Amino acid sequence: MSSIFGKVRDLVSSFLRSSESYEEAVAAFIKELQKEMIKADVNVRVVSELSSRIRERALKEEPPPGILRKEWFIKIVYDELVKLLGGDTVSEPFPRSFPWVVLLVGVQGSGKTTTAGKLALYYKKRGYRVGLATTDTYRPAAYDQLKQLADYVGVPFYGERQGDPVEIAKKAIKVLLHDYLCDIVIVDTAGRHGYGKEEDLLVEMKEIAEAIKPSEVILVIDASVGQKAFDLAKKFHEQTPIGSIIVTKLDGTARGGGALSAVVATGAKIKFIGDGEKLEDFELFNPKRFVARVLGLGDLETLLEKFKAIEESDEIRKRLEKAVTLGRMTMRDIYYQLKSVKKLGPLRKVLELVPGLSMLKIGDEMLKGSEKKMDVWVSIIESMTYRELDNPSIIDKSRVRRIALGSGRTVNEVKELLDYYELVNKMLKDLKRGKLRVKGLDLGRLGGGSD
Repeated sequence: MSSIFGKVRDLVSSFLRSSESYEEAVAAFIKELQKEMIKADVNVRVVSELSSRIRERALKEEPPPGILRKEWFIKIVYDELVKLLGGDTVSEPFPRSFPWVVLLVGVQGSGKTTTAGKLALYYKKRGYRVGLATTDTYRPAAYDQLKQLADYVGVPFYGERQGDPVEIAKKAIKVLLHDYLCDIVIVDTAGRHGYGKEEDLLVEMKEIAEAIKPSEVILVIDASVGQKAFDLAKKFHEQTPIGSIIVTKLDGTARGGGALSAVVATGAKIKFIGDGEKLEDFELFNPKRFVARVLGLGDLETLLEKFKAIEESDEIRKRLEKAVTLGRMTMRDIYYQLKSVKKLGPLRKVLELVPGLSMLKIGDEMLKGSEKKMDVWVSIIESMTYRELDNPSIIDKSRVRRIALGSGRTVNEVKELLDYYELVNKMLKDLKRGKLRVKGLDLGRLGGGSD
């Protein structure tokens, strides 16, 4: 996949340097993106759907304040690629219950047997008792290869050179779970191509799954697999639902489009990636980190910081809207505000994030303290107890002295923070009661009204 994303990285750089109008630059970017993805063997339907989503968002969405349209477009591309690769969450790598049986499926040559060894090492290092098994009686070296990997990793192994793969799988589960008391059993299967005369092997895979009832079925995909990956993955998925995907050989010169197509065809997430020949060359897949790296966003520090600020500002906006609704802000809200405000600019800018609050005539004296004493106030809040955070009204003179001592600040500085807290809440209370007339603020929508 590295090759295709390398091309996308070049497109990003060209887009940001382009002197064309925004609409023309977007059209050119999408056209080139389509060409590169098709050349990289991404399924045509996948390319069409991805480019349509990017185009629609790019032409309809308005960027947040402080973000240029071209910068926002890169965020859109980033979001859509992350979504394509499984979303913004990292898969949970650890078993949800015991015993945990993993069935590995995939075509011959995908690196499935080596992946079984890598997965065994990954779990063993984390304290699990792991067992390896093979049901592959078609490839002569399959038994020996997995046996050697099991010996290297130091885990029990079960397999037979001849016989019915379904029965071998059942015996393997019994031996590894009951005799060796394994927590996790990883079952390797014969390579399958999913078409022609090998339809019988797909049926066999389904029969194995029905016999051992695996906790998880993982499809192993070679990063270089081509256009057939979409249909291939779909056929696997139809026989036995794919729970997750492992992409192998990411260290090569693979075009990688097939792996993307497999993700879309199965609806499964990429869980692990292998990027080398050693058993240690194996890691949990993080979509956001991966896309940021391959797009070259790691080099665009300012842009990444802006993206992060957008997320921060959205969280603050939600907290402030809730505060307006309730007519009260907690000390925890104040703390989050102070921790984030450095990234977002002056506090007045933060307050402007809430529709309508930008119209309030807030005195500079109210804002002056927070902008100059953010670090001081953060350290003071960190010295408060949970009860004090939730109900600052209980903070009496003795508590003030204790908080000042614990934070290394003065008693007066603690009192200044408490005065600021009271002032903010008075403003919010007056706003809710309708005593503050704010042009453009829909008090009904925000829960306003009389107490």
